[in-house]
Amino acid sequence: MKKVALISMIGLMMIALLNPTVAQQTKKEKKDLKKELKAKADKQARKDAKKYKKDGYYVAPGALPMEKQLENAWLKQLETDEHDYPKYIVATGNSVGETQTAAKLQATETAKLELAGTITTDVAALIETNIANQQLNNEEAASVTKTVAAAKNIIAQELGRIIPMVEMYKKIGKNVEANVRLAYDSKTAKEAAKKVIRKQLEEETDLMQDKLDKLLDF
Repeated sequence: MKKVALISMIGLMMIALLNPTVAQQTKKEKKDLKKELKAKADKQARKDAKKYKKDGYYVAPGALPMEKQLENAWLKQLETDEHDYPKYIVATGNSVGETQTAAKLQATETAKLELAGTITTDVAALIETNIANQQLNNEEAASVTKTVAAAKNIIAQELGRIIPMVEMYKKIGKNVEANVRLAYDSKTAKEAAKKVIRKQLEEETDLMQDKLDKLLDF
């Protein structure tokens, strides 16, 4: 018994000694990975900026240099959450207007609609899975699918803090072309979409609250 106890104690001591080492290695690996991703983002950003500048694009006075904007955008796109899913949803918008401000506003709205479309598609896929699991009848399933598909414009209006990542311009005759890239937190996006879709489903379908809860349980 003493021998077994001694072996067990040695084993526990080894685990205690090794765990900090493993943690340090993991921390170092994460740091190295972040450094590697930053280097790749910087390289790609410089390459992209060179191409954009050659095409006549420029940034507004006082804005971050184009290379830095693109590098930050790449890093945001590479970020993942604790489950290794993309942390941000990214969308682009492009528009031509008589003024820089008008072009930017329209390009931003276009990007917001693209964001909303991506969010709606992702949430719709999750709801479709729950429709099958909850065994809704054909009429209920059709109503849910139709309502969710129609929610894109409302979701676009309800989006909260959008992160502007890239903003560049190009002269097109007397007009100005704006090219923007936006990011939105994936988790926040999902919650915002669920809130909008729940309200729409409550107004446009006869589903009971328990069915709504189960449909939006993700």
